[in-house]
Amino acid sequence: MGARAQYVMVENGAWQRYYSHWAANRVVHDLLPGPAAATRCFRGSREIDEWLDDVWCEGAALVDHDRRTLLWFAFADSWADHLAARSVLARTWPGWDVRFAHDGMGDLTHHLGLGRDLTRTPGWFETFEPSGFAATEYTKPCSVVSLRLPDGSVRAWGSDWEPVEHLAGGPRLVDLIAASSATPALTDMPYGGVHFDPQARTVSLWAVQTVAGIHDWPLPGWEDWILDFRGDDHTRQAGLLPAGFPFPSPLLTAALRNLGDGLTDPEPDMSAPLARAAGASGPEGTTPVVNPAALVPHEPADPTPAELAAVRGTIDALVTEAGAG
Repeated sequence: MGARAQYVMVENGAWQRYYSHWAANRVVHDLLPGPAAATRCFRGSREIDEWLDDVWCEGAALVDHDRRTLLWFAFADSWADHLAARSVLARTWPGWDVRFAHDGMGDLTHHLGLGRDLTRTPGWFETFEPSGFAATEYTKPCSVVSLRLPDGSVRAWGSDWEPVEHLAGGPRLVDLIAASSATPALTDMPYGGVHFDPQARTVSLWAVQTVAGIHDWPLPGWEDWILDFRGDDHTRQAGLLPAGFPFPSPLLTAALRNLGDGLTDPEPDMSAPLARAAGASGPEGTTPVVNPAALVPHEPADPTPAELAAVRGTIDALVTEAGAG
């Protein structure tokens, strides 16, 4: 139980890890007010001497003051929420290299010179033999798959799979996709997209979420293919989609306002469910165990009034620009 977050602070050539059992859904909001506020917040968490892995860590940030680099990842409720966060961070961290950590914990450990496999066991990237394609009847699929056909035209489908799952199926999945029936046109932006070009032996991928393993190319089965990884930039695939299957163009204003509203949202009171969990008895013959960290609420150091005012001003400016655009 919990939404675990890990933070890494780098300063004067040294780095230290911190941990919160509940703060993964707060990573973005704790970053928005800028480097000084984020540093106070993260240093107020519990110091630890271990790494979380990609399964247990649901949000993370690495703040490198020496190289003025911010790496972060956290789940976004939508494409618009991710882009809104990126837009604000680009202005509240001026002079910093702000990057979404698409490879999850691998990007953080790689930045520290520790490689990408520190938190991953050999063979961790699971592949499967595809027997079908997870097309969807919904207009809000998780991802969009497009395919260049032998005649040069492009078809596109909505998919319930996350973007990287299409790579786990290997190139044999391409034939199954080509044989799939049409799916409805989109009414909302997906979390990512994959484009296959069998003639050029190229696969292109973008996502607004983590795609762990993407930098370990070639992934199993793709040894003679080229990867075109686009980060969170969907525009290349947008230019390839057929006229009857375009990406929507949602406004960012609502997502930006939600970010502003969340800056001072109170932390949820977990005392009652935690007390019940701590006092519950286990099945007969077993002893219940409760992670001690789960009993410690997330209590971030609040931004100063000036920091809050500055980030709210940034959000207001972006809302105005988004509305004008």
